[in-house]
Amino acid sequence: MNDTISYKEAGVDIDAGNKFVDSIKPIVKSTFNKSVIGGIGSFAGAYELPDGYKKPVIISTTDGVGTKLKLAVESKKLDTVGIDLVAMCANDLICNFASPMVFLDYYATGKLDIDSSLEIMKGIAQGCIQAEMALIGGETAEMPGMYHNNDFDLAGFAVGIAEKEEIDRSAKIKMGDVLIALPSSGLHSNGYSLVRKVFFEKLKMKFDEPFGEKTLIETLLEPTRIYVKTFKLLKPYINALAHITGGGIVENLPRILPSGFQARVYRNSIKVLPIFEFLSKYVSEEEMIRTFNMGVGMILVVNPLNVDTALAQTDGYIIGEISGGERKVLMI
Repeated sequence: MNDTISYKEAGVDIDAGNKFVDSIKPIVKSTFNKSVIGGIGSFAGAYELPDGYKKPVIISTTDGVGTKLKLAVESKKLDTVGIDLVAMCANDLICNFASPMVFLDYYATGKLDIDSSLEIMKGIAQGCIQAEMALIGGETAEMPGMYHNNDFDLAGFAVGIAEKEEIDRSAKIKMGDVLIALPSSGLHSNGYSLVRKVFFEKLKMKFDEPFGEKTLIETLLEPTRIYVKTFKLLKPYINALAHITGGGIVENLPRILPSGFQARVYRNSIKVLPIFEFLSKYVSEEEMIRTFNMGVGMILVVNPLNVDTALAQTDGYIIGEISGGERKVLMI
């Protein structure tokens, strides 16, 4: 009688893991550039620092996708959450004037499904291409008992490079600077616990119900916009920039303000997206502003002399200005 138990019987399939790694190699390689050293399969990823920096500084960030993942799992639409994962990290990097270089992912699930996992990885690779950085490493963990059914979790880690003297953007902000909003693509990756409560607990809506020109689930899973290319294009004209994530404009914009300065935001200038107009029927205005981006994914702080140049090269629009006062956002 053989009483031995295999790892596969315990819920972890090593062969499936190896097959998955082989399957993602061409996907990962599609993100490589000339700075990537070596291939896939080493114990760590190597990346050669680009030339041209006087005092280069490495900037790093990490983030996840939050409960947006739950909607992706329940709807079995997994092709875009990888873009969200990259976006949340890359958009934070550029706020420190860092150009993204490399990305690493952590993907944990109860049971590895190769087809589903490939969809996720394709999204991550697509996000890396949009953010102009290389996917040089990651970890796929099969953890039965920790995750059940089709549940999984994602975490992302990004590294960028910046000139040391360019990191502190608050010192660049001046009285009279103009605030330019770059539109979001939708909810991005914040506020989904509230979103799910409104749409699916209170209103009992279905994923495939029409919402504008798309279905509801397509609208809710619209991937986060990545602003890296816009940042690189406008870098000489930007004094500072703020990524509008959880906490909305009122909590994210003050993070870049120096003491003695406040941001005056023209409430009526914000081009609110339909998804937020719908949610505002069931959520108070104060709660909306503190939870969602309201249609603004990134805010640029620009010298008045550079405003026309910035507006001519983006889809941005003016939503406010910098003035003296308590370090906060004043919605007017």
